Amino acid sequence: MSTTIEQPAGLSLGSHQFESRLIVGTGKYTTLELMKDCLDASAAEVVTVAVRRERLVDKTGRNILDFIDLDRFTILPNTAGCFSAEDAVRVARLGREILQGLENPGADWVKLEVLGDTRTLLPDPVATLEATRQLVADGFQVLCYSTDDPMTALRLKEAGATSVMPAGSPIGSGQGILNPNNIRICLEYLKENDPDYPVIVDAGVGTASDVAIAMELGCDGVLLNTGIAGAANPLLMATAMRDACRAGRAAWQAGRIPRRLYATASSPEVGVIAASAKQG
Repeated sequence: MSTTIEQPAGLSLGSHQFESRLIVGTGKYTTLELMKDCLDASAAEVVTVAVRRERLVDKTGRNILDFIDLDRFTILPNTAGCFSAEDAVRVARLGREILQGLENPGADWVKLEVLGDTRTLLPDPVATLEATRQLVADGFQVLCYSTDDPMTALRLKEAGATSVMPAGSPIGSGQGILNPNNIRICLEYLKENDPDYPVIVDAGVGTASDVAIAMELGCDGVLLNTGIAGAANPLLMATAMRDACRAGRAAWQAGRIPRRLYATASSPEVGVIAASAKQG
């Protein structure tokens, strides 16, 4: 057996290639300066930005893009806050226009969110599928925020989505991966005959162990925002999320031991001096 530690391959999303498998958001930070520091600490290479014009500028008139190193980070524009396919397509095109003006490579893709209601912030599967078809036809590489329903995920892939991103739990809830079995089935369906198809857990991550669990399931990456921005110490949490993503990926590659009902001795039983009497 080789003693060389295999370096995990990077994340491939359509025409984009990255070393980091952690994607982070830019919302909910108390200051833009803190956001900038947390982006750096996370070691992410992709950051999501809500591109509605009113969300790019804070109450003091500062533009969020001025606090993101556009030479280092690829912007993933998202359609956060959209509740119809029509609105999501319009916002996606706005994001493309903004990033083309900035000459950022993120101009050719979009994180698609079409929400069903304001209470759960879960996606509207019908409107999401409709918007995916329109945006793919318009030349976008579409990364779809989806429920963890395997058939919905499969339909989005068939519609041309570059990546399907099932929710671990509702946005900002911090509940982690509520249904790992559904995530497993999504992975099975989406990667059948296409093992390199990227599946990313998006939403609900509350702490580093949630990231590790997602990666240990075999997901290709994790997208999160509130888990860092809402932490008591966001900067330290950004570092923890970075390390958890790397550790979870390495653990999945290593292959965990099977779960057993009873104990299995870790020391050899051959050659012991004397066997102990059975108890009971």
